[in-house]
Amino acid sequence: MMTKRLVIIAALAFIIALPFLLRPKKRAGGPDANAGTLVIITPHNEAIRHEFGRGFAEWYRARTGKSVVIDWRVIGGTSEIARFLEGEYVAAFELHWRRGLGRAWGTEVQAAFHNGRLPAGASAVEREARAAFLASDVSCGIDVFFGGGTYDFERQARAGRIVDSGMLRAHPEWFREDVIPRAFAGEEYWDGEGRWIGTVLSSYGIVANLDALARLGVPQPRQWEDLKNPRLAGEIALADPTKSGSIAKAFENVIQQQMQKRLVALRAAQPDAEAGALEARAVREGWLDGMRLMQAIGANSRYFTDSSQKPPIDVAQGNSAAGMCIDFYGRQQQEAVSRRTGSERVAFIPPRGGSVSSVDPIALLRGAPHRETAVLFIEYVLSMDGQKLWNFKPGAPGGPRQYALRRLPVRRDFYEQPEFIAWRSDPEESPYGQKEQLVYRAAWTGGLFREMAFVIRVMCLDTHPELARAWRAIIEAGMPADALAAMQDLSAVDYDAAQTRIKQALGSRNKADEIRLADELANAFRRQYLAAERLARNAD
Repeated sequence: MMTKRLVIIAALAFIIALPFLLRPKKRAGGPDANAGTLVIITPHNEAIRHEFGRGFAEWYRARTGKSVVIDWRVIGGTSEIARFLEGEYVAAFELHWRRGLGRAWGTEVQAAFHNGRLPAGASAVEREARAAFLASDVSCGIDVFFGGGTYDFERQARAGRIVDSGMLRAHPEWFREDVIPRAFAGEEYWDGEGRWIGTVLSSYGIVANLDALARLGVPQPRQWEDLKNPRLAGEIALADPTKSGSIAKAFENVIQQQMQKRLVALRAAQPDAEAGALEARAVREGWLDGMRLMQAIGANSRYFTDSSQKPPIDVAQGNSAAGMCIDFYGRQQQEAVSRRTGSERVAFIPPRGGSVSSVDPIALLRGAPHRETAVLFIEYVLSMDGQKLWNFKPGAPGGPRQYALRRLPVRRDFYEQPEFIAWRSDPEESPYGQKEQLVYRAAWTGGLFREMAFVIRVMCLDTHPELARAWRAIIEAGMPADALAAMQDLSAVDYDAAQTRIKQALGSRNKADEIRLADELANAFRRQYLAAERLARNAD
């Protein structure tokens, strides 16, 4: 009996020790016990984290003679990051306000300290809370926010959670029109106060499985409108714009293009009309055109996922025929399938005149615990050494070691180096020299970014079963005009509604206002879609 127990104990001890025995030995030249630390929160994928972690460690050692370890914090997309940062800074500032300043904490202080748009009639305590936060070094325990969209960084800047890294003063030669322009095609590429700086370009397009399209008898899509083809019903992969800032930006591009098309048409039809009035009309009508296009694409969707990385994967696997995604997700899947199988069945297609290049910024967080190292990381990412990682082939001099990131650097001078052509993953791409260029106009939709995502959610996601059934019934009935008109009635979410009622609910301090409006609109759309389905099924 004793022998049996000893055998069992020995076996358990071996199982417990096994992970330690199999742990890789520390590599020579790896981080030592005295290595510095840098904490970065990011939505970037493992490939980007791996290559920039390795690249910065080598650059940092050459620059300082020291080692550094990056502690990557990956909690989800930019929406999740925004909620996390808000919660951490609320907790940190409450501690500072109570203990450091000896003040009483309350809902008024909590709402005001990170409100970058305090009204003129704000109370004294609200103004004091805001001033105290901006003068403080309260920390969330993280140094750098790396990746996401400009909208997310503008919100963080307005709240006061990201601060000037000093990069504009340290490297003024980088912030010229021929290197990193202030803006391009209507998109801002860096903040005038230095709080965020674009590091890499992002555009949006269509990822398609050519085999699946051939099976369905659908030609390769070339523009956003092609995704509303009735033959693609149940075949489009999409992401939730309220969960992914990148896909929300893609949807905004769809709407901006419709506004731009409407303006061109109105100018041609009424050349003598007052310019401001024409633009205002084009914006309102283009909003509806864009939302109707998104509704049709949403009706064709197989699903709306929380992750913007899922659609290109499912398209590559043949689970969906096409999807909308950020450019590098599409290109990475295209390359992965080609490398793994030798097949060219996956294609990434930039929509004609339907996407503008925006930037993924980087920023220093307020109270960064490792500020000096954080500033050096920002410098590295913006330097030509860091920029090469985005689009050099693996193994190229100065390029990534393992992964082809297939992204387009923000630095304009990167594309002016003829010696780089042989090493680039996408030498044909010239983001600053496109022939058909969508020009982004922030005044049209920039102030309605969240409202746009909200409308698409209640119109397409929350009501997807009813929308999809109505759409299929309309297709089967031969697209009867009355049923289509019933489905496409968007009067409750038109441009004026987005600017007033919807904006007020989303901006309310009482989150119940947003929930009530979402329920009200979703129920209205459900009734509308059921009515459209009945009309289609009763059509002659």
